Amino acid sequence: MEISLIQSFINFIEMKKIFNHSVILLFTISFFGCQDFAVLEKDPNRAVNAPASLVLHGVLSDMYTNYNYYATNEYTWTTTDFSFFTLKNVVKMEEEAKRSGLADQNPYSALGKFFRAYFYEDMTKRVGDVPLNDALKGLDMATPKYDSQKAVYVQVLKWLDSANDDLAALIAKGDRNLAGDIYLGNDLRKWQRVVNSFKLRVLVNLSKQESDSELQVKQRFAEMMGNPTKFPVMTAMSDNLQYIFNNFNKYPRNPSNFGFNATRENMAKTYVDLLVARRDPRIFAVAEPAEAKIKAGLKATDYEAYTGASSGEDLADMSTKALKGEYSFQKRSRYYANDAGEPLFIIGYPEMCFNVAEGINRGWATGDATEWYRRGIAASMSHYGITDAAALTTYLNGTLVKYAGNNATGLNQILTQKYIAFFQNSGLEAFYNNRRTGIPTFLTGVGTGNSNRIPKRWQYPATERTTNVENYKSTLSAQYAGKDDINDLMWLLK
Repeated sequence: MEISLIQSFINFIEMKKIFNHSVILLFTISFFGCQDFAVLEKDPNRAVNAPASLVLHGVLSDMYTNYNYYATNEYTWTTTDFSFFTLKNVVKMEEEAKRSGLADQNPYSALGKFFRAYFYEDMTKRVGDVPLNDALKGLDMATPKYDSQKAVYVQVLKWLDSANDDLAALIAKGDRNLAGDIYLGNDLRKWQRVVNSFKLRVLVNLSKQESDSELQVKQRFAEMMGNPTKFPVMTAMSDNLQYIFNNFNKYPRNPSNFGFNATRENMAKTYVDLLVARRDPRIFAVAEPAEAKIKAGLKATDYEAYTGASSGEDLADMSTKALKGEYSFQKRSRYYANDAGEPLFIIGYPEMCFNVAEGINRGWATGDATEWYRRGIAASMSHYGITDAAALTTYLNGTLVKYAGNNATGLNQILTQKYIAFFQNSGLEAFYNNRRTGIPTFLTGVGTGNSNRIPKRWQYPATERTTNVENYKSTLSAQYAGKDDINDLMWLLK
């Protein structure tokens, strides 16, 4: 009897709830009946549109990556990330530009092509094949197929040529519709130089495929060198695409993290030895003399006072020696002086000069490789405040530095100086150039692990293994015999 009374009470309560809900539903239908549900479902507190200039700001910020590394020297690489979130914002930027009334050909669409080329080239250099034709289609293509690395590079070069053509047309008609540019002050002429300077990087990165009939690496390089009016490139350090730090977006090494970073970042032997052997004054700008050398009687102005540690050294041994003052550290008065630090090149003029010199050295075009090589060195020196003409001339005529001509020795000199100029700049380009050419020699040993091997790639993002399984397995079979191994060679390097 008790159970029946309780159940009756529950039934009464449930009927009351149904009645109340029905009344609310009838009221809702009568009150909103003439309104579109698509309007009602929108969250008034969440923006659904944004100015193209604001989206551009975010895309540009994503071009800068902070590689402030805190770990061992071991090559225990695993997965990397894809840039599809940023690329979706590129699509959104283009849509917002059109929504605002701009023509099909506008600054945002032109830069959108450059951004596609930039981020896709970055992704494919990391892993190999990547989704391209099926990508960026949302739920319509949740499991995109992979495109071959060659196909990606073919498309990258098409985007760059199209971006250059669009920018040239916009410049010719005086288009002023770009806003939100945190790098180049909305200057389309400078952006056109960046696009073409980046194209030179791409062509040089394809050096092992220089004879491919579809890519036409040598022909494209020669075309650029032979027609500077159509393909303007950077002319000075003022053309650099670079990230400027400030008190809000602080330089990675700044007074706030001095105690955390400054005493653990001793210099590397590969880099230091190159500077010391060439009597390169940049060593005095970037490094401190080893304390033990100073105690032994050397001065801070003596090149022999600077010593780097081998990357292959056991980390415990390296730490012990560093504490004893046997190794040089980064120059703390330079890198920890303030929050603004120094600009970080994304695509820099010195690199571009060396890329031109390399192409000429390889016989891709006629030109004066010596002049471009010397320009690259002078530009890099100026970044460190080294501008004395006499000192620069002495350096350029040094035994190891004076250009040996368009031969293997000359190529080694170009690549070595490019590596030196990449210090603290340009993301992973120093690694990519070494991976492609073997110059300079990177040191390995127990400290680097990986059986004394320097990896050739990263593994695919972990999400590909769970959300795009079949295509992930298919691309591994096509490229790496079914393995996702950091030591396998991608097409770019064969």
